[in-house]
Amino acid sequence: MITKKTERVLLLGIDLGTARTAVTSNRQFRGLVHSVVGYPKDIIGVKILNRTQVIGSEAIEKRALLDLYHPLQDGVLKEASDRDLEAARALLKQVVALAEPAPGERVCGIVGVPARAALSNTGQLLGILDGLMDIAMVVSAPFMVAYGQNRLHNAIIIDVGAGTIDLCAMRGTIPGPESQVSVFKGGHYIDGLLESALRDAHAGLHMDRYLAQAIKERHGFVGEADRRVIVPLRIHGKPAEVDVTDSIRITCETIVGDIVESIKRMLLLFDPENQSLALANLVLAGGGSRIRGLGAMIEAQLKDYGQARVSLVDDADFAGAEGALKLATELPPEYWDQIGAVVGG
Repeated sequence: MITKKTERVLLLGIDLGTARTAVTSNRQFRGLVHSVVGYPKDIIGVKILNRTQVIGSEAIEKRALLDLYHPLQDGVLKEASDRDLEAARALLKQVVALAEPAPGERVCGIVGVPARAALSNTGQLLGILDGLMDIAMVVSAPFMVAYGQNRLHNAIIIDVGAGTIDLCAMRGTIPGPESQVSVFKGGHYIDGLLESALRDAHAGLHMDRYLAQAIKERHGFVGEADRRVIVPLRIHGKPAEVDVTDSIRITCETIVGDIVESIKRMLLLFDPENQSLALANLVLAGGGSRIRGLGAMIEAQLKDYGQARVSLVDDADFAGAEGALKLATELPPEYWDQIGAVVGG
């Protein structure tokens, strides 16, 4: 269906992530939701919450009452049960609703997802989106970052997400599977290691993955520490000030080697005369881009290959969604099927 000039259209850019989902619209709306859906464990939870479903940060806060479902796991759509698919649809329905589409308004959205999901779960994702929007397209999130940053030629995008780290070689064309690679050591991998390291270092420490994630997101760094990181925790139920510096550094550094080796492989995709240009045009995105010192460490470990330069996106939360919205704005929906898989019309 070709959009009529008089037809009201709401354009959405969505970055569906393992940990968080961002949405932007052509009406300057921006929203961010934790990618988790909770269902009460029993009738007591239903009574306390007065609901049968909780989405986002509230689900994490009230997790003692809930069974939590994360629609994306290890960079792909989780399909272990009907409840997993139901959670994915509930999350995306909530994300679209946040943008407040008007009655009768045509809703058109581009959804960026981890590279693995874009390559292996496109059909399932389009099935979930069918009915939530009038027309929707699924593309890889690192490509959306590249589009939003105008890094379309001789650049490598490094999208450090919660489930995976996706690298994408931009060579002046829409990237195919051969131009993308996923490392299965994202933010959740670090969270698990950090939780274990802190438990091992401090007997009786009260710790779970969500608390470890919060500590990493606030204090994560690699390289030399400029200060000791002391956080208030509980040991054997008692308040305690715990030094987590070494555990944070060691666990955050576990992803560096895989990123560097992947960049080296990506460089070989470029023509020899363009490899130095790509090396000087590395873009760090995703929530993990906030880990202090990560860009500098990547540059240092690539010095034998030439002058590496890593830049960080200005807004790690919304870089993918803004890129998706930019593409949606610049390319009329009736032409989206020339870029990626589409549902609706």
